[in-house]
Amino acid sequence: MGELTTHILDLTQGKPASNVQIDLYEVNGDALTFLKSTATNHDGRLDAPLIDASAFGAGVYELHVHIGAYFRNAKLAASVPAFLDIVTVRFGVDDPGRNYHVPLLVSPWGYQVYRGS
Repeated sequence: MGELTTHILDLTQGKPASNVQIDLYEVNGDALTFLKSTATNHDGRLDAPLIDASAFGAGVYELHVHIGAYFRNAKLAASVPAFLDIVTVRFGVDDPGRNYHVPLLVSPWGYQVYRGS
């Protein structure tokens, strides 16, 4: 069975983004169901999957990544208010038997997300 994981890299400093809050939601039509909140570790990763194999199902999910707070705490905020505050990534899972890794590359001015392995 698969699981859902992520990691975040800070492109402005060239290092993992630690202590970034990530909120996970399941999308049901126009409604969001909160599933959990966690934060990245010193390596920009999570200590456990966002969803492990026992709870992972097909559907649509959202990650709310609090990068504005991360850059403010790192004293790297480039503007007030922040250009990017909470980055929302909505993605679909069609085969929960496979691993879904959703990494982000971030800066105060932009981000990139992709399906990792």
